[in-house]
Amino acid sequence: MSASTEQRQCCEWPAHVRHQSGRRIVVSRARNFDAFATCSFITRWLLAVLFLTVVSQAPAQFPGQKTYCNPLDIDYKYNFEQKARGISYRAGADPVIVNHKGEYFLFVTISGGWWHSKDLVNWRFVKPDVAPHQWPKEDMCAPAALSVGDKLYLFQSTFERRPIWVTSTPATGRLEQFNPLLPQVPGAQGPWDPAIFHDDDTDRWFMYFGSSNVYPIYGIELDSTNRLTYLGNSIELIKLHPDQHGWERFGPNHTSTITPFMEGAWMNKHNGKYYLQYGAPGTEYNVYANGTYIGDGPLGPFTYAPNNPISYKPGGFVTGAGHGNTFADNFGNYWNTGTPWWAVNFDFERRIAMFPTAFDGDGLLFADTRFGDFPHYMPTKKWQNKDELFTGWMLLSYRKPVTSSSYRDVFAAANVTDENPRSFWVAGSNKPGEWLILDLGHACEVRAVQVNFTDYKSGIYASDERVYTQFKLHASLDGKSWSVVADLTNEKRDRPNAYIELPQAVKARYVKYEHVYVASPNLAISDLRVFGNGGGEAPRTPANFQVRRDGNDPRNAFITWEDVRGTVGYNILWGIRDDKLYQTYQVFADQRPVLELRALTIGQRYSLAIETFNENGVSKLSKPVRIE
Repeated sequence: MSASTEQRQCCEWPAHVRHQSGRRIVVSRARNFDAFATCSFITRWLLAVLFLTVVSQAPAQFPGQKTYCNPLDIDYKYNFEQKARGISYRAGADPVIVNHKGEYFLFVTISGGWWHSKDLVNWRFVKPDVAPHQWPKEDMCAPAALSVGDKLYLFQSTFERRPIWVTSTPATGRLEQFNPLLPQVPGAQGPWDPAIFHDDDTDRWFMYFGSSNVYPIYGIELDSTNRLTYLGNSIELIKLHPDQHGWERFGPNHTSTITPFMEGAWMNKHNGKYYLQYGAPGTEYNVYANGTYIGDGPLGPFTYAPNNPISYKPGGFVTGAGHGNTFADNFGNYWNTGTPWWAVNFDFERRIAMFPTAFDGDGLLFADTRFGDFPHYMPTKKWQNKDELFTGWMLLSYRKPVTSSSYRDVFAAANVTDENPRSFWVAGSNKPGEWLILDLGHACEVRAVQVNFTDYKSGIYASDERVYTQFKLHASLDGKSWSVVADLTNEKRDRPNAYIELPQAVKARYVKYEHVYVASPNLAISDLRVFGNGGGEAPRTPANFQVRRDGNDPRNAFITWEDVRGTVGYNILWGIRDDKLYQTYQVFADQRPVLELRALTIGQRYSLAIETFNENGVSKLSKPVRIE
């Protein structure tokens, strides 16, 4: 979990702080730092966790749903930590998805439990059952989770003595203590943001950890004969080098001189190589990303991967992809999870995303974030092309006109089509029957709708039986005769980022949201996103695509192109070779046709190309431009 430049919260590296230009900078660790103490023994957590309930019924998505859309459609839990400041928000961060005996388990910071899925689409919340022991008072911050054999191991971020938990049946919530009190790591404070790794070939165990803008990622071997206690001392493995790696610079679009943060270690082994993953430069900006180092052994030495960052999504509706893990599904496909930035009420208000991932022929790990917040198919076999999971369902709602039953103050209905989670519509009341009507401009083929709710002055600090979401979706060709295309009035599940895949395509010009219930006293929606096909022609490829590397700072490149009329946006694809354009930067068409890319590595050659997209499809990719 990342550090904030304004205020650090639970999952952070304890530190003394000094103020500079109104910001807090970590300069050294201290065990009794006050901000960390607000996390370590918070008795209020016990009150909050009493309200957490298990949602036992299957999510009310349509049977046979074949697609998903980021951010993941789970019941993100309300957080209690900012109650004293009157800040109510819910969040999900620092995800780990574990494939345990063919089923999937999602662990997220401070959620009072975890989620279970059999298909990576439908998720059910599981409340832990740890009797006669007590679930950690500060809950699981940035948890480590690993499946080995028939057991799933679980360990929390800590600077105190904490247990390693184990279960063979995580779907039931039943946990047992495997190691009652694992001590602090010898040679380093921690472990914070831990990851546990088992090397199947050697039957050796390791732990990786660290979350700081001063200290590195550490590694240490664990003793499998003594309940995974530590063997020897920890060693320093990798550090940030923002002077060389542009994407490791802090701030929005890497523009800050604040020392960046390194965190979120994770280890994968593939074809005899060890991939040490890390998150940087900080969770509260659009450029939060994952990188990797590659080694011949579990404790290195490690070499920086030339295609870093491996998972990067600075543009679009969902921004940020850092601090997650990489796992394989039941078909052998890899996925990279991450933490998009939401930040409506609080910098640490975040969500969870998941991107298709692979190892290429040269052994480079990469995630595909192209159209990473559009609907994607959930694979039923091993995919062969990184783009084949994209449905081709385009964004139909961007900047389209919207009317509403009412609105409050400056929170007008137009905010729901701007693709910005931090602007939103607030209805005049939270009564059933409040509505939004979106005009797509002409009859389109509608395939899916995503409703993103906002917590505006909700005053809720724990997810209990009151917290659930109900609404209806209607479609119409003329705005007079309506048909119901989705009805969630009988659902008792909270869906702050509800994604509805329609069972079949619907021809419609108008899409209507009809309100039924949310727990908040205020009905607020940030974005009503409609996906499908406009029925016209795909746009042409932009002309005059030019790239110039910054002669004064080769970590930067200046990119320009000619506007294409009638388009929604552009994707700038870039990578270390013409055939390795793994990264994508999305730019909407109502912005200037210019981009300063500040994520390059000094001494590394790159290739860049551009494509256009509109409501009907995607243009051909331009011929790559190479920069030395």
